[in-house]
Amino acid sequence: DESMLSSVFCEKSQRLIDVQAFALAARYYSLPNLGLCTPLEELLEALRGECKERNDIKTDEFMNNKKSHEVQVMSELIHSIASYYGIKQVIDIGSGKGYLSSFLSMHYNLKVYGIDSSNTNTHGAHERNRKLKKHWRAYERRARANLQSQKSEEVNDRPVQTEIKCESNTDEKSLNNNSSLQSQDQVTTQDSGIFTEIATSESSKQTEINLVAQTQSDENKLSENVLDILNVLPANAVDIFSSPRCDCGELCEEEKARRKMASLQAKASKSSESNLYFPLTSYITAETELSDIIKDLEDSIMVGLHTCGDLAPNTLRIFTAKPEIKAVCSVGCCYHLLSEQYENQEDCTEEAWGFPMCQYLKDEGWCCGRNARMSACLALERVAVGQMLPTESLFYRAVLQVIIEENYGVTKSDRHVGKIFSKSSSFLDYVRKSLKKLELDDSKLSDSCITDYYEKYKDRMNELEAFNMLKVVLAPCIEVLILLDRLCYLKEQDNIAWSGLVKLFDPVKSPRCYGVIALKKQS
Repeated sequence: DESMLSSVFCEKSQRLIDVQAFALAARYYSLPNLGLCTPLEELLEALRGECKERNDIKTDEFMNNKKSHEVQVMSELIHSIASYYGIKQVIDIGSGKGYLSSFLSMHYNLKVYGIDSSNTNTHGAHERNRKLKKHWRAYERRARANLQSQKSEEVNDRPVQTEIKCESNTDEKSLNNNSSLQSQDQVTTQDSGIFTEIATSESSKQTEINLVAQTQSDENKLSENVLDILNVLPANAVDIFSSPRCDCGELCEEEKARRKMASLQAKASKSSESNLYFPLTSYITAETELSDIIKDLEDSIMVGLHTCGDLAPNTLRIFTAKPEIKAVCSVGCCYHLLSEQYENQEDCTEEAWGFPMCQYLKDEGWCCGRNARMSACLALERVAVGQMLPTESLFYRAVLQVIIEENYGVTKSDRHVGKIFSKSSSFLDYVRKSLKKLELDDSKLSDSCITDYYEKYKDRMNELEAFNMLKVVLAPCIEVLILLDRLCYLKEQDNIAWSGLVKLFDPVKSPRCYGVIALKKQS
């Protein structure tokens, strides 16, 4: 409140006078402290009941640890939403190289359209299939060995107890009767009853989640996963190989049956329905007609894993406007690339701005500004565990800006320096390379002139570090504003049954960890 902030800044000069109070105020207004998030486990339980499916395929076999963590968590949630609605089609906006899309199709047998504006990324998605072909046999052997090892550990550690089986009892497990999601007009908090009955018309029918008894062994489950991936890949993506012939020169019955199954799998993979992942190239806006891109558009879920800038809010707009899209799961990033309606009044030509989205902030004429949005991209949790900011590169960049302003008169440019620091041997080298990239005449400055700038400001590097740390502390508050704006926009819509913010990822592994999730009313 105002009394808290009055002790942070000087009333007359508006300068910061109490750093500790500033940090406490920033923490107070952070999303974890406000208690506005729906716990992921509670959401999953409401969607699918208490029976948890076991995931035998580990994504870190074919992607890095960060991406593996994100894909594992988000795909499980998407699968649960798809099961709740009885949906088989997923639209992945800003799909990149298809990490999430391919896993959803391979492991969960969902038909996924991955849409990205970059032809390079679309090609990369196809290239991943080629790599899977190359490494598939080795991966299969490792997965089988890991499964056997895990089974042995479980047998050794398992206490004697009565086996509990998930029964297919719709009276007990029905999402509609036991743990429905909260009504759209209620605010989600951790202390209140989160899930209440979804309001629908009397003629509407709730999709029930039928829990089937798990009767197959882990070995059979692994075999099914193998066949799932064979079905997903194009016909020539996996080499179907045969066992050696029997010594008698004739195929035994077991070998005949195996070869027949391999032949059927190869034929099935050639059909359009068996290829469940379709990478597409298209630029998405709020006005995009999905039916022009996806010819067999049906009831589906729209997802976005770290959609950049305006793509995240546009994903939400498409969700609310298109009746075929029954649910959305959006994790945005790159807040600094958001367009703002009230930032540059002279440039007000767009209709669908990235910020603000909700009517309340529009009425207030709210503006963050680029500097605040840049700060929102910083990772407080990473800094807290010792992953410090790149102070020296930030210092180089700050002094470079002074050099350009004082010697070239440039205060604003559409060009970017990019990641030149890591390629530079010294400050002098950094400045030379940066000026050339910005297409400025570097011969105008002597080496001694550039070095003098460095010597002039090097003692202030600690000040810059302190300033950036203050920005890191404030970052969660700015992110809260952007995320709550999106959530309020969804709560303003009449056709949404439930919407909320969910912390999906470990913020140290993946700093942009919050998902904006919404489910439409069933008709």
